[in-house]
Amino acid sequence: MLVGKNVEVTVSLPTEWEIASTCRFQRSARLLFEAWTRPEHLRQWWGCEGSTITHCAIDLRVGGAWSLVMRMPDGADHPFHGIYREILRPHRLVYTECYEMPQYGSPEWLTTVTFEELQAETLVTHTIRHKSREVRDGHLQAGMQEGMTQTLNRLNEHTAAMQQPT
Repeated sequence: MLVGKNVEVTVSLPTEWEIASTCRFQRSARLLFEAWTRPEHLRQWWGCEGSTITHCAIDLRVGGAWSLVMRMPDGADHPFHGIYREILRPHRLVYTECYEMPQYGSPEWLTTVTFEELQAETLVTHTIRHKSREVRDGHLQAGMQEGMTQTLNRLNEHTAAMQQPT
């Protein structure tokens, strides 16, 4: 049960191009989808511990663009952007994601996020499909697993706050 601050994140490699992270939340799919797709919420949880979002724009429609800039504690900015390919509210998002860092080749991948309601919880599966096994493995070696765990823990905290009466 995910009552506490931390959630259990399972990372797997379903194919030689993919990284999948799964996590169960005691939240509705609707609430999690809202947190994932509204800038005022995404700014509060997206990114690893210590990071902040200095820019976030979302045009939530098929063909619409999104962009954000994650600032690390050392002041370094990490920009990301993409295009929405599929939106099935509140159960599925498919979008491209590009890490705009030319020194790393500005890698781009396809992200699929599903929100599957199961009794009193929602299973979130976040799958990244890279263009090759080498790129996938490089992403893993860059600390992606730890960063995703921190990000999903921040999502858990933020959505708990979203549920509190104001």
